[in-house]
Amino acid sequence: MSNIFFQLSEVLRDRRNANPNSSYVASLHEMGLDKILEKIGEESTELIISAKNNNSDQSREEVVGEVADLWFHCMILLSHLDGDVAEVIDCLQERFGISGIEEKASRKK
Repeated sequence: MSNIFFQLSEVLRDRRNANPNSSYVASLHEMGLDKILEKIGEESTELIISAKNNNSDQSREEVVGEVADLWFHCMILLSHLDGDVAEVIDCLQERFGISGIEEKASRKK
């Protein structure tokens, strides 16, 4: 599997403190958590609409692009909260092979 997530994490970490006038990522960090969350909401909505309209190869390509946009903005959120994609990968690895029903039931309420 590609290490693009790790490469992208490094870029996001570097851009976090870049000039907001020349870096989209830095501008989101400067605007703060609420703006980052707003962008995640927008990207989620765009993904939902794209998936609902998925009826051709072009539509499928749009869905994939929207998923990429959503993941990208989620990675910005992780960076903003001093997190890292490795934590998400570790979490998914811990859950792998466990029934979704069992995993959800095991979470603390």
